[in-house]
Amino acid sequence: MSAREPVMAPAPARRPGLVLDVAGLSVSFRDGRDRREVVHGIDLAVEAGRCVAVVGESGSGKSVTARALLGLAGRGALVRADRLEVAGADLRGAGERDWRRVRGARAGLVLQDALVSLDPLRTIGREIADPLRLHLRMPPAAARARALELLELVGMPHPALNIDRRSGELSGGMRQRALIAAALALDPPLLIADEPTTALDVGVQARVLGLLEAARDRGTGVLLISHDLAVVSRVADYVVVLHDGRVVEQGPTAEILGAPRHPITRALIAAVPTEVPRGVPLSRANDRADAAAPSAANRSGVPGPAAEATASHILEGLGLSKSFGSGATAVLAVQDASFRLERGRTLGLVGESGSGKSTLARLVLGLTSPDAGEVRFDGGAWSTLPERERRPLRPRLGAVYQDAFGSFDPRWNVRRIIRDALATARADATDAAVTALLEQVHLAPGVAAQHPLDLSGGQRQRVAIARALAGSPEVLVCDEPVSALDATVQARVLDLLDELQRERGLAVLLISHDLGVVRHMSDTIAVMRSGRIIEQGDAERVFGDPQHEATAALIRDSPRLVDRRPDSNR
Repeated sequence: MSAREPVMAPAPARRPGLVLDVAGLSVSFRDGRDRREVVHGIDLAVEAGRCVAVVGESGSGKSVTARALLGLAGRGALVRADRLEVAGADLRGAGERDWRRVRGARAGLVLQDALVSLDPLRTIGREIADPLRLHLRMPPAAARARALELLELVGMPHPALNIDRRSGELSGGMRQRALIAAALALDPPLLIADEPTTALDVGVQARVLGLLEAARDRGTGVLLISHDLAVVSRVADYVVVLHDGRVVEQGPTAEILGAPRHPITRALIAAVPTEVPRGVPLSRANDRADAAAPSAANRSGVPGPAAEATASHILEGLGLSKSFGSGATAVLAVQDASFRLERGRTLGLVGESGSGKSTLARLVLGLTSPDAGEVRFDGGAWSTLPERERRPLRPRLGAVYQDAFGSFDPRWNVRRIIRDALATARADATDAAVTALLEQVHLAPGVAAQHPLDLSGGQRQRVAIARALAGSPEVLVCDEPVSALDATVQARVLDLLDELQRERGLAVLLISHDLGVVRHMSDTIAVMRSGRIIEQGDAERVFGDPQHEATAALIRDSPRLVDRRPDSNR
């Protein structure tokens, strides 16, 4: 940075009304003695009151690009650009002091993981008010009053109460709203949102998207980084598609999503599960118009919903209830819930955060005991058995969780992770058995020598599935198995579960906040709210003609690809 040439001095943008103007952006990182370039000459422009979405697979350079625009690319990063202007400020060669003046005042940032982004030692009121005191010299009382206004603006429940709470005391949706309030505190002309709705349930997701739309409509320019094309189709005016750090296609949203030209864009769109019927592989459904396969029979050849009454059930919940805490603070997490899961079929369990889905999964897996009711497995007792009698049966129930990385011992390589599962379930914990399981989930034998940290998100999830299959289970409980994965990786994992169900006759309990995933995968649906199963039945009937208003609201709030071409009849 030159003392004669202050980088923060306003510089004219190439077009009037631009709040972000970038040309030739490149980002590289040190790789041993060399540097490895991960973003190659990207151009971006965002106008006031418009939303530009940057989409692409994991590793395409989306998040690195977003962070580079705010001087947050990371240690060892080298950022170069022919032009890098945020709200008129030329930031080529900016130092940390310059970036601090930009962040918050000229550009707000909303990240995916609000729990990590918010300071766990400060209340959310302080988190929002501190930028006001720092940048505007606002007195503490006035800053707190403004923070309260912002919490009300973003729809925070009971803002006067929650303003004095820390992030760890709030739900995921409440944390995300607090993060958006903090990003909007100084009314910046540009808002950068990096995967702001990933892992949120559809109701909270809809409210967060509404906040982004409201900011855009007030004149804020929005740069949205997302792998969810249904979200993009709702919010964005313009789409930029990245692959291997390069722009491969860009244009108005209606054109890019309605008539994609590049194979990468077509693959991203084909991977969206919404409206792709059962039995159509997502990773190969490149022509959505041809995805009109019959859905009355499932992938395994087991009779479809029409024959439900005669199918035999492998898992059954009878009047299940579970509460936590005691007295006035007791929370009834599951209330009088009953369900049946048929052999070789999929039961999709949906509902908002806190509706009781994961607690019901823990009851099914025997990880917690019900206060009332029981779980029965293969016609016999399960939840009422002492653990010593249940342990020999456990290999018959496998589990796959959302955070595969968190479920592994990071010190172990994949071989040891799977051999440990094999040794628990059966005697043949050999390298050959490990290789066979890896091949079943389409991973090369060489992956066995790698550690979880060295794997991609999709690879980790495949290892988690391989581990779950080690005991040759008859039931697979999948709790948000693809919510953190990008669209194409998600499609491959879902297709893998389809294939394994067809080959092994697995019964699957699929828990997800993503109604597109649930609709694509499930034979039957159970909808939870406030601990109760409020509606259940054939998947197409539930989605096509919901009987409960809460089910209808979930379906209405669920983002879906919208064809915005002028000649569209959709």
